Amino acid sequence: MLGNTPVEINQFVGRDTDEERLTSALTSSRLSTLTGIGGVGKTRLAIHALHQMTDRHMAGLGEPRWVDLGAIPDARLLTAKVADTVGFSDHSADPRLDALCEWLSDKRLLLVLDSCEHLVPACQNLVSRLLAACPHLTILATSRQPLELREEVRITLEPLPCETEALDLFFARAEAVAPALRRRSATQVEDAAEICRLLDGIPLAIELASAQVMHRPLREIAARLSAHFGDLAAPAPVWPRRHQSLRTAIGWSHELCQPLERLLWARLSVFRGTFDEVSARAVCEGGPLSGDRVSTVLARLVEKSVVARATPGRYRLLDTVREYGSMWLGELGEDRSTADRHADYFLGLARSADTAWAGPDQVEWYQKIALEHTDLCAALDHLLANEPPRAVELAGLVGFFWSCCGHLPEARTYLEQALLAHADSSPYHGRARWALGVVLVLQGEHDEAAKIGSRCARDAARAGNTEEGLAAAYLLGVTHLLQGEASRAQAVVEQAMRQAPGPAFASASMLRCNLVQVFALTGLGHLETATEYATALRADCLAHGECWTRAYADYQLALLSLARGRPARAAEHARAMLEGKRRLGDSFGIALGLDVLAAAAAARGDGETAALVSGGGHTYWRSVGHSQRGTPELRDLREECWQSARTMIGDEAFDEAFNRGAEESPGTVVTLAISGRLRSGG
Repeated sequence: MLGNTPVEINQFVGRDTDEERLTSALTSSRLSTLTGIGGVGKTRLAIHALHQMTDRHMAGLGEPRWVDLGAIPDARLLTAKVADTVGFSDHSADPRLDALCEWLSDKRLLLVLDSCEHLVPACQNLVSRLLAACPHLTILATSRQPLELREEVRITLEPLPCETEALDLFFARAEAVAPALRRRSATQVEDAAEICRLLDGIPLAIELASAQVMHRPLREIAARLSAHFGDLAAPAPVWPRRHQSLRTAIGWSHELCQPLERLLWARLSVFRGTFDEVSARAVCEGGPLSGDRVSTVLARLVEKSVVARATPGRYRLLDTVREYGSMWLGELGEDRSTADRHADYFLGLARSADTAWAGPDQVEWYQKIALEHTDLCAALDHLLANEPPRAVELAGLVGFFWSCCGHLPEARTYLEQALLAHADSSPYHGRARWALGVVLVLQGEHDEAAKIGSRCARDAARAGNTEEGLAAAYLLGVTHLLQGEASRAQAVVEQAMRQAPGPAFASASMLRCNLVQVFALTGLGHLETATEYATALRADCLAHGECWTRAYADYQLALLSLARGRPARAAEHARAMLEGKRRLGDSFGIALGLDVLAAAAAARGDGETAALVSGGGHTYWRSVGHSQRGTPELRDLREECWQSARTMIGDEAFDEAFNRGAEESPGTVVTLAISGRLRSGG
């Protein structure tokens, strides 16, 4: 029951008293803050304490959800980052913090806000609002400075005692790279103790120093450190001694790195989030650092504890290490050129994802775009400040992906900013404007979405661009469908498809227009024709390995099967739709699928399963900020499902099963629903 808490990558040493204090605070106070200087081990203690807490403690606190705030540069993305972490895929147009408070208001959860120091005012507002609105929420923050809130219990971490725990930490890390130290001499212990004293017992500094035992004897490390720290005897005029010790220790580790290691360290600081070897090579190669050398040098930086392993195949720089690398990058005069390469890489990534959208790698590209979300935002920030036309292109490319994966507020913000930053028309404006329209229609702003769709259609007609015409038709078609105007939706997509005849997979926009056509035929009651079209579209998607459209084709076939009195067949299609939407991470699509699956259960005479699935669907609808969305006929279907299920099992049994489904983990409900194992009794 550890949620997304990071794993412990090596042995935890010491801090027994601090761990007890933290555990006590978490179980007695709703807000605890671990404070202390950079590198003192706040994050590491928080991870360890959560892993050590008993099931009884966790049951009282709820599932932990870990938010790495060090990956975001400023307060703009704070609420979005928290919302993503707690599973809130906001589709509403309301202020996001209000919607987040509503989503968390009845949840028992332990929210961990890691590395708050650069966002303290924004975190103060966020935390105070959440504590007021969410009575079952407990918050743990780590920060170099406290949040200064009335409810806060502050636990200040001091450096480790140099003769005991600091020494234990040094040897625990040193033995991992130099096993011979397990049979250490008294002289080696004295040298190690001197190293720990020189480093003021700061854990990060000790870990960086311990990695040097691969290359140097302890006596040499101690001597070098002593010479390096000789000028720290007098009080520092600006930095407190321990702050200066860490900064100097990092600088000393940097000095002991080889030139190529220093260069890669500096260039890697441009990444805000985690990165893999492919992205490191693309962004950091150049000059003496060839692509092959990047891989070799990266491995050496991992050995030296400069780069940390985040997950298998992915890496990260700790905040203090990244700060030093960024400073050095500026000293080298490479900050702008490295940021340019970073933006180039992620723009190229978005182009590749867009090109492959309708192909067999679609799911992998959705996952990749989701994984790189933090650095895509960093690339957009850089382009907005330096190359607005390219920001328009990037925002337009990722806008649809983000809309499907619950990043609507970020998509809207970046699209609006990009279009304002570069008001002149460019080849990418149409795509960005269209993507903004998709965001607006999903947020329920149908009139504004229709205006954008009409403008896109006019611009496409003037330019003779049939592909943009199909894109505009899709946007207008979806808007009409959600307004209950199926005949207008059918007319607009059929006109666009007549002007650009071709198979469904002629382009991504053509494929999406074919899907709108199926929705429109269903809404108009042309059940036989709609079934024929949906079946053909689904088969085409299967042949091409495409997932997004196929899931919606299954959704339509589920609705059509219900309308034709075939609930078992409807349940099969609903489960297939749920599997597709789960693979894409589409909470909105999952909510739709659960509603249809519940209706299928009710139509088969299983009222309790219908109530259970409806409860799970209710949770997903809340996770997107709405009680229910979709075409008008879906609302009628849900009401009919609930009425039928209540008649079958009675109001009390319905409410009990519904609440059970709503209180269950959403992922568990979907897994059981897809497998067909969500039955009476849970």
